[in-house]
Amino acid sequence: MAISDFDLVLFGGTGDLSMRKLLPALYARDRARDLPPEARIVCLGRDDKSREDFLQVVEKDSKPHIPAANLDAAVWERFCSRLRYASVNAKEGASFAHLKDALRDTDGLARVFYLATPPSLFASICENLSKAGLVTPASRVVLEKPLGRDLASARDINKQVGRYFEESQIFRIDHYLGKEAVQNLLALRFGNVLFEPLWRREWISDVQITIAEELGVGGRFDYYDTSGALRDMLQNHLLQLLCIVAMEPPVSNSADAVRDEKLKVLRSLKRFTPTTLAMNVVRGQYRSGHVNGVAVPAYRKEADANPESRTETFVAVKAEIDTWRWAGVPFYLRTGKRMADQLAEIVVRFKSVPHSIFAHQNSTLPNCLVIRLQPDEGLHMNLMAKQPGDGMRLRPVELEMDFREKFKTPRMDAYERLLLDVLRGHLTLFMRSDELEAAWEWVEPILQHWDQQEADPVPYNAGTWGPAAASALIGRDGLQWREEALPEV
Repeated sequence: MAISDFDLVLFGGTGDLSMRKLLPALYARDRARDLPPEARIVCLGRDDKSREDFLQVVEKDSKPHIPAANLDAAVWERFCSRLRYASVNAKEGASFAHLKDALRDTDGLARVFYLATPPSLFASICENLSKAGLVTPASRVVLEKPLGRDLASARDINKQVGRYFEESQIFRIDHYLGKEAVQNLLALRFGNVLFEPLWRREWISDVQITIAEELGVGGRFDYYDTSGALRDMLQNHLLQLLCIVAMEPPVSNSADAVRDEKLKVLRSLKRFTPTTLAMNVVRGQYRSGHVNGVAVPAYRKEADANPESRTETFVAVKAEIDTWRWAGVPFYLRTGKRMADQLAEIVVRFKSVPHSIFAHQNSTLPNCLVIRLQPDEGLHMNLMAKQPGDGMRLRPVELEMDFREKFKTPRMDAYERLLLDVLRGHLTLFMRSDELEAAWEWVEPILQHWDQQEADPVPYNAGTWGPAAASALIGRDGLQWREEALPEV
């Protein structure tokens, strides 16, 4: 679908997200000729600088994030010709006159306001946009996380932004939903008849969703220490992935049809009580260790760290969904920093065969479907097969599909796909306000429980798969995390 002409406005246009992700993604789409010839990108910052000075910043801070193989002098020149810069203070309505001067006054022109700013600025930005007469029926606003710290603040964001934009104009972005493997999970489930009869409690033992990072907090300690793994990763990324795995087939792939089904999953999540919470949630914080052979400091010893911080860098949760399809099937969610590998995957583990005719070998492993999100996107299916040679000896084998190798097409970054959907006005991959609030409703009892506790997070060594308590969490059900259950080669 062709994209209509637009002015894209980046609040926080000189910040890390814009330079590292958004501008390279827009360059890639310009290189693919997805952007209309006259489309413009207006980057906003607080400093007064000329357009020439800003282009030098882009050259220094953004261009290095574009793969060298994709750089083309003519395309780069064309892309830079789209860029404008304006000095705007989000809290000062008078400064929005600079933005108005930088925008085209064309009837029906799509104006996309991307708020790559702290959420504390969302309300004032939207109010000042409206007062400056810049919000039209063709306008859209994109909200970057974190979308609140709790249910009350999330509701406040929805209310404040909703004063000036209709729900159909609001794009709450979660870049994990733009990943190729997540899109292929939808295709796998709803484009094939093979899995649907098995996609239920009678045949599935458990589901594991892991987002593991080797990196620590880096230079983001001030932000991360007020957020933590639960707010930063579980409330949004992990719960969105859970919804796609567990949702019922929508009547179509329209935005509200898909989001209606995701909302039902969030509302069906079993709520925690103080007793069940203590049994089903693990909170950890990394201490010093080695990652890829390199010594790394403890969280409390990071640059600018609070030596008494109780912020979690790891969380593992056993979740349950109270529906006929999923009753009794545990969903194990796990995320952490300074872990043994950089990994994001969904593991759907099927039940063991009801009766093995190979019982004497003790070698029949459950089938697993693995949807790998990073570092390499693809699908893997583990099966049992006979090993060549004399006798009936079974061993696990893997059916594998690497998206890059299979389709031989250029890989599209998650932000590229999501920006294209924003520019086209497609809302399917973006959270609706009731989705956001339902996710916070489920997470909030965990936050409240931790606030009432005096105990520190459970420590784990950097470069491991998290605290032993996470293994105990899943082990109580007679199960193991996937990396613990893999057979030795």
